[in-house]
Amino acid sequence: MFEPELIREIIQIAEEHEIEPEALMAVVEVESNGKLGARVNGRMEPLIRFEGHYFYRLLSNAKRNLAVVRGLAHSRSGCVKNPFRQASRWRLLKRAEAIDRVAALSSCSWGCGQVMGSHWRWLGFGNVDALVMEARDGASGQIRLMMRYIVKARLKGKLQNHDWAGFARAYNGPAYRKYKYHTKMQNAYRRHLRRRRRPEHGSMFARRNQLQMLKLGSHGMAVRQLQTDLSSLGYYLRVDGDFGPATERALKTFQKESRLQADGIFGPKTLEMLRRKLPVSV
Repeated sequence: MFEPELIREIIQIAEEHEIEPEALMAVVEVESNGKLGARVNGRMEPLIRFEGHYFYRLLSNAKRNLAVVRGLAHSRSGCVKNPFRQASRWRLLKRAEAIDRVAALSSCSWGCGQVMGSHWRWLGFGNVDALVMEARDGASGQIRLMMRYIVKARLKGKLQNHDWAGFARAYNGPAYRKYKYHTKMQNAYRRHLRRRRRPEHGSMFARRNQLQMLKLGSHGMAVRQLQTDLSSLGYYLRVDGDFGPATERALKTFQKESRLQADGIFGPKTLEMLRRKLPVSV
């Protein structure tokens, strides 16, 4: 689904926000339907959708009348149709820009996260051009923009806790169940999780943390990954990134059942045993 370079970028962005990379990959995959750009005039551009009812609301009376006459604005959603091809959508945007550039850019959804340009101020950008520049900065720019929206909308916790229905309800709207966004994200997450646990690839967590000792009081992404891995083996935990008494008890139980020293410290021997027992994709 994703090229290695894009996977590395997703991992970096996810870790910066203390989110499992596989969870962010699942959202990117479902929201983009696996496509993060189209070639327009010789350049790879983010996918866009022009919303004529936004344009209608953002224009002055004189400009609004002109936009309506030219078929670029309407008071009701869906009455200004988007062409199928992205190149044609970008031409539609250019026609709208000729009437009012800021309103036109604000009336588009940008990139894999489908973030509306009109959110520029709410998301902390200096102007709509700054938001558009981020969206046009390759696939990583689109994902950074989507992540900024997720954080601002207070949806990060839902991803951290794998609350796919809660996330989809807030991100995709009340029709999320009709289009099964929550189940698509959950299935994508599980698929990405299985893939990274294949022996030939090894665990992302294992590659990065072979020398890291985790114990009571530790916190961060490494602890969150340990909690996720233990949960997948049946030692159900709250995945919160904090190595508390519950995580220690679960780890000691795992160590005891694996015939290791049950000291509640996650070191190299426990790591190796955990790698052996994690589910493998078939």
